[in-house]
This record gives sequence, C-alpha cells and structure tokens, in this order.
Amino acid sequence: MRDSRDSTVSNPPEVSNPAQVSNPPEVSNPAQVSNPPEVSNPAEVSNPPEIREPAHAPLAHVVRGGIIEGVHHGSVVVLAADGSVQFQAGDIEAAFYPRSALKPLQAVGLLRAGLPPLDDEALALAAASHSGDERHLATARRMLATAGLTDDALRNVPDLPYGPAERDEWLRRGLGPTRLTQNCSGKHAAMVLTTLARGWRPDTYLDPDHPLQREIAATVEDLTGQRIARVTVDGCGAPLFAVSLHGLARAAARLGTAAPDTHEGRVAHAMRTHPEMVSGADRDTARLVRAVPGLLAKDGFEGVQIAALPDGRAVGVKIADGADRARMPVTAAALARCGVDPDLLADFAATPVIGGGAPVGALRAAGALSMPASPMQASPMHAPVSAPVSAPASTSPSLSPSTSNSNSPSTSAS
Repeated sequence: MRDSRDSTVSNPPEVSNPAQVSNPPEVSNPAQVSNPPEVSNPAEVSNPPEIREPAHAPLAHVVRGGIIEGVHHGSVVVLAADGSVQFQAGDIEAAFYPRSALKPLQAVGLLRAGLPPLDDEALALAAASHSGDERHLATARRMLATAGLTDDALRNVPDLPYGPAERDEWLRRGLGPTRLTQNCSGKHAAMVLTTLARGWRPDTYLDPDHPLQREIAATVEDLTGQRIARVTVDGCGAPLFAVSLHGLARAAARLGTAAPDTHEGRVAHAMRTHPEMVSGADRDTARLVRAVPGLLAKDGFEGVQIAALPDGRAVGVKIADGADRARMPVTAAALARCGVDPDLLADFAATPVIGGGAPVGALRAAGALSMPASPMQASPMHAPVSAPVSAPASTSPSLSPSTSNSNSPSTSAS
C-alpha cells in the first residue's frame, strides 16, 4: 500500500524557537538528509513550510462498548473548489513527508522530464504502491522491456510483495525479496526509462542531485506551490521531499482538475481508470476510487492520504502516529465535508472494534470532523466514536471549520 520500511530520518530536528527558523540545520550525513535542490524559477512558489513539531489535533476515536478506548491525532485539510481552505484540523502548514502520496506528483515530473510514452496501465503503475500481483509484475517487466532492460536496472531496495495474499503466495513458492516485487518498482522503472531517454547516467538516478531528481523536485514545487523544506530518502531508496499537508492537497487538486491533454491530466486519468494498478484490486484506496465517481486518490505510509474531485475539491490527511487503521475513516469524513454523498462513503467511514469475535464498537472520525452514525452504530454495544464524551476544552478549537486561510497556525506541540 505504501513504501517499504523507512530506515532514515523519522523525527524533525528540535529547535529553540520554531518561529525564527528559516533554513534547515546542518546534518552529519548529507546522503540521507539534504537541502532541497535549486529550481529554475523559485519566484513562482512560496517559501518552504516551517520545520517544526506539528500541532496535531484529535481526529478519530476508538470506542469499545460505548467508552473511548483510544484517540488518533493528526491533521486534515479540506479544500473548496476555488482552492480556499474549507476545513482544517491540526497543523496543515508544518513540513512533513508525504511518503507514497507523493507518487502522483513524481509521475507528473517524470512526464515533464521526458518519460517515453506509456499506456494507462503502465502510467498508473508509475504512480503506484502496488500489491505485487502478477499483473503488477508483468506491467513493470513490460515497461523495462521497452528499453531492453530487466529488473537488474532498478535501484530500489528488494522486498517481498506488499499485499498479504501476494506475499504469502510468493513465500509459498519459495521466493525471496526482489526489486520487481517491491511496491515502488513501477515508479523506479519509469525513472530508469526517463533517465535513458534523456541520456543521463542510469546508475545514479536516485541521487538527489541527479538531473532527473532535480526536475522531479521542480515539479513538486510547482504543483504544491511552495519550496521543498527538506530532502531525505524514502524506504524504497528514492529522494523524498518535505512539503506541507496544505501544499500536498493543492497539488492533488491540480491533478484532479487538469485537462486530459496535460501531463497532470494524463496521470489523473490513468489513476482513475486503473485504481487496481495504483494499489491492488481489494485495497481500500482502489475501492474508494471505484465508489466515488471521478475521484483521484493515493495513500502513503505513516497514515497519509490525498483525494481530489474533478471540480477542484480536495482533501489531505496525516495521522500523527502513522496508524493505518485511522487513515480511511478520517479520509471518508473529510470527503463528506467536501460534499461527497455519505452513502458512497459508508463502507469507509468506520473500522469495527472486535470483542469475542463480534463487533463491540468502532473507530470513527471524531469531533467536528465526524460523520453521522448509522442506527446500528448508535446501539449501546456499537456506540459511535462521536458519542458525547467529556473532553478537555483545549482540544475543541483545532477541530473547527476554518475561519480564515491563514498559513500560520500555532507552532505549539499538541
């Protein structure tokens, strides 16, 4: 569903006064963390988001037998069709790593950089965190074969298939980790093809200073409308760019509204028509795209999700603790605030809490973000997470609809 295990930077640097920070601090290993590359026209984008501890807010409750058992914090932004912030919770302006939710932007960057023509299935795989089923692997092989290559040309880390069923079958056959089965292999295949088409060195295409990565970085800045705050290494080995959740949602809206003959429009069309290539046939993001007409969506590791509608409405979600179980219920609630019919979102709005083999509660979005509960969920044994519960008054303001389009939320820790 997302990138493989992240072995690099996980915590932001501590600063004594976040409001005064303008440049990232020096680090001892620039191969893992570096300053963002220069772009050709920085005047067209705003300053990078601030690197600070995000002031996340409560977004979801885990309720068992009518009592809140757990709380997931995070941040969420809902954009109206005109691009204004319709709703926000938490800290939507702090720098963060989008993980694999960045892949649609990277795919646009690859097209801009000269990615050779691909059919829609292959282009969707270029933006994918695939499960590793045979169709995914065959498409990646086919992409590489167009340049006479095999998976030996890839530089991503070897891994087992991401999908549980695909992984179990792979192991049953006595097979081990490969570069092709790693969930980012479609993106890496597209990177290699672009590198060769431009006459660049293919063996160093993952270097943040490689011409390919510099062009992708410029696209990320263009689509998000802001400079990159930090560059590190994602789990698959590719450069990973820090932006804000607000900027990431803006980029999703750019893709969602793009004309079909543009690079953005081509990526959006491929992802909408082949959601099973972007993840897997039974994965939640693919099911969400099939459920909501015209939806563009991509998930990312550590609890990240973006989704956009053709008229420009878009959402961005980041679950603070990276818990995947809260990602989709919060996303469904955010889409409901966008105006999506709640009936289309019913299958995604809650995750059952099980006791003795039967549902005894649910994980649902909380507070102002919460969706209406069904009669079943409102029963005593299946109380909704949005049931009235005493809570500290200090948590309430951060879960209110946006009253301004301010880019300067509180920098205090949640």
